[in-house]
Amino acid sequence: MKLLAHILCLSLGLALALADAPEELVLEHAIPVLDRCQGLEMDAVAVNEEGIPYFFKGDHLFKGFHGKAELSNESFTELDDHHHLGHVDAAFRMHYEDNLADHDHMFFFLDHKVFSYYQHKLEEGYPKNISEVFPGIPDHLDAAVECPKPECDEDSVIFFKGDDIYHYNVSTKGVDMKEFKTMPKCTSAFRFMEHYYCFHGHMFSKFDPKTGDVHGKYPKDARDYFMRCSEFGDESDHVERERCSRVHLDAITADDAGNMYAFRGHHFLRQDEGNDTLKADTIENAFKELHSEVDAVFSYENHLYMIKDEHVFVYKVGEPHTHLDGYPKPVKEELGIEGPVDAAFICEGDTAYIIKGQTIFDVDMKATPHAVTHERPISTFKRVDAAMCHRGGIKVVVGNHFYHFESPMMLSTGRLIPEQHKVSMELFGCDH
Repeated sequence: MKLLAHILCLSLGLALALADAPEELVLEHAIPVLDRCQGLEMDAVAVNEEGIPYFFKGDHLFKGFHGKAELSNESFTELDDHHHLGHVDAAFRMHYEDNLADHDHMFFFLDHKVFSYYQHKLEEGYPKNISEVFPGIPDHLDAAVECPKPECDEDSVIFFKGDDIYHYNVSTKGVDMKEFKTMPKCTSAFRFMEHYYCFHGHMFSKFDPKTGDVHGKYPKDARDYFMRCSEFGDESDHVERERCSRVHLDAITADDAGNMYAFRGHHFLRQDEGNDTLKADTIENAFKELHSEVDAVFSYENHLYMIKDEHVFVYKVGEPHTHLDGYPKPVKEELGIEGPVDAAFICEGDTAYIIKGQTIFDVDMKATPHAVTHERPISTFKRVDAAMCHRGGIKVVVGNHFYHFESPMMLSTGRLIPEQHKVSMELFGCDH
């Protein structure tokens, strides 16, 4: 009895404490924090009109390849207004240029209902029964992915439910049943950079949308390629992962000898001039004062200037790299610009080009102290992730692509976006 009384007193005390606690504190303890790096099985994946992947888990949503989860109804309010949102069964973004009423719309499937959104606004008349919008497609789907021509014979959507595969022709509304013998059962699927991925648990396989054939060494861990995680499994091939990751680069540069460094999260790739071999290492191992996640890097006079948040770290290039005394220093003190910044590079001469938002700053590295001599807008991109001057021009990295400019002036004044190139394929030789 004494034990029971003691437990009751403790329970009453806890209840009273929570009653007096701020609402934010109660919610913090009541709602579990989703961590995708722990190996979550996603319910659905879709890419928005800006090319940003949305990963759905329960009533939460992860936007992009890193960042915390948020409630799905913060972005798609009506999901809760019309249907209690416990999860999203499947999702995709329609590709159908012959019908602009549906093209680039995002479709969400919940039980027997389908929701159509355009620019995060629910289309009039939705939600509707799945059978009304996609005749021949069952309720309670597992996954869905768009397949535009010529990747499929016609503009199509591929629906998955158990072992059943439905190829839906968006023009004729006809359905062809397929048999994908080599594919696992998909819990979610999406199309990214013209490739098709089937997620099963926290693993994924790349597949041919016409045949379902899976080529190469699959399955692979989704955390290695579609998420920014600080740690990876024991079986993770670090070079392979960094070459083929779909997470955007944080920074890229080449030193005076032509050796290239590409930084992402806690890791970086290095490729020495005249050698096609790529090496992977942790930032903490090679640049221990930085620990991880640099914002921008450029090379000047055999030194690497590495910008992280509000500070600049400087290393003398060598084996190992040597951190200079007196650093880090504030970005404002070292470069004459308020940090943080997005990208930086140097071509020939003594001018460092620092990109912050949609502005590019010219910094005179010969001046004492270093000083901004000119600034001008960048109209070509809303944001730049990384940039470097290397082998005949400037490579500007935005998301999973890079663009080639002949000079900094063309970057700031160019109205036409140059042809885009895939970072993983054309910079690092990844073929999948």
